Amino acid sequence: MSEAAILPTRRDEAWRYSDTDALAGVDLGNWRAVDVAPGETVRETLVIEDENGNADGTRLTRLRVSIGKGARYELFGVIASAHLGRVEVEVTLAEGAHFEMGGITVGGRDTVREFVTRVVHAQPHATSNQVVRSVHWGQGTGNFLGNIEVVRHAQKTDAAQSFKGLLLEKGASVNAVPQLEIFADDVKCAHGASVGQMDENARFYMAARGLSPELSRRLLVQAFIGDALVALDDEGEHERLLQVALDKLDKHL
Repeated sequence: MSEAAILPTRRDEAWRYSDTDALAGVDLGNWRAVDVAPGETVRETLVIEDENGNADGTRLTRLRVSIGKGARYELFGVIASAHLGRVEVEVTLAEGAHFEMGGITVGGRDTVREFVTRVVHAQPHATSNQVVRSVHWGQGTGNFLGNIEVVRHAQKTDAAQSFKGLLLEKGASVNAVPQLEIFADDVKCAHGASVGQMDENARFYMAARGLSPELSRRLLVQAFIGDALVALDDEGEHERLLQVALDKLDKHL
């Protein structure tokens, strides 16, 4: 039976908080391979946004990435549309390679938008860093499921994950599932996850200095999601991705 014919359920760890009912008719075998040659640097940006005014449907992007010795792969993305918007990334790092990812999910209604990653440190001295920020309202759900695997001989690995979720309304939810499988003993691996609401003290501070409630709220959210794009040093792409997220958020701030 083909991969496309075997639909996952929410019992599957990688789909625990997803909307598996939205997968009917979706080709789950459609993976795109990315091979980064030794010593090379590749950067990709991706955006899931409204197409021709259509914010519904299922949008699934799946990447299998192989990063060669001393190479670097950067991925920055915004999921701002689709009833189910999902980006899956499987990464294997060779010796001295680096993987950098920044992701933003925004959404309301009853949408589900999520990043799912599996990063395999297969050789020594490789590094990885993942930063995901989620802002949701209504009945919207934002997810980050991140698995880091360090094989036995991959000494001097340095891997990190950071996830933060911001809930603009009651009823929304965000979920983080960090997983570390470490079989080497000389490594640095860290993950952090937090979920909260708008910082009312910061809003009060900004209002006391003459900023309107709307502008204060927008600036706080902009700074929050901007964390995911700190490593993106292309100013044009940085502004484009940030604006996609803010355009979706502006109606709810």
